[in-house]
Amino acid sequence: MPDKIFMSFAKDHNLPPSTVYGPVHSWRVGTSLGIDLLYVNSICSFRCIYCQLGKINEHTRERKVYVPTEQVMADLQASEWQSVDVITFSGNGEPTLAANLGEVMHAIRAFTHKPMVVLTNSTLLHDSTVRADLAAADKIFCKLDAAEDRTLKLIDRPVAGLTVYGIVEGIKALRREYRGHLAIQTMLLPINKNEVESLAALLNEIQPDEVQLNLPSRPVPRDWMIESRGNHERSAENATRLKLLSREDVDEIEGTLRRLTGLPLTSAYRRN
Repeated sequence: MPDKIFMSFAKDHNLPPSTVYGPVHSWRVGTSLGIDLLYVNSICSFRCIYCQLGKINEHTRERKVYVPTEQVMADLQASEWQSVDVITFSGNGEPTLAANLGEVMHAIRAFTHKPMVVLTNSTLLHDSTVRADLAAADKIFCKLDAAEDRTLKLIDRPVAGLTVYGIVEGIKALRREYRGHLAIQTMLLPINKNEVESLAALLNEIQPDEVQLNLPSRPVPRDWMIESRGNHERSAENATRLKLLSREDVDEIEGTLRRLTGLPLTSAYRRN
């Protein structure tokens, strides 16, 4: 049975009826069902300037259980899970902050036999327990927005103590151990467009299976907006939009990365 205290909390705080959301169409993975292990709040070790959730209320690196595993499984069983291509872990912030991530992934695998994808900001990958949890995923998309600490602070606004070096070392540790498909996601902005050569050097150290170049095309609410965890079309009335790089800028960045790394690459303007 679902956790009664948890259900009462959700009702009292006017949250959506489920920790599972979608199906959502993604150009990266097809039709996806989202699993939100954070649900009770917006919780992350970053406060990215482009975050589609809006305000991150709990800025932390502490792992704990935010949503009971039995609640997630009850919500999954009541969802349209049979119709989707993949199960995706993202939700209301950084999914690796959920201490029951591995437990939930193994339970979902046994129940659905569907491929699973995790979207992570890479800040907890130095933790061997987190890497062990992620071993159950078929694909992991790791964020890497900056090649310098100054840019990291401007774009991702991390919890104190996080550095580009520490993040990259965590991704490299995952790369050595993980047997699935590992992609690097980079959000392209005017702030980081001049770091292409430094980014290429880091990508050459990591050797991911794929590099995904994204643009901040989604509205950024001023407050936490839980509905935007899966609905990419809806936006709050007070949402803002960030300046996008031109097609020419993105093509130049893409060409430079292809030349310097030789890695498979997709971009927001050219998805192939």
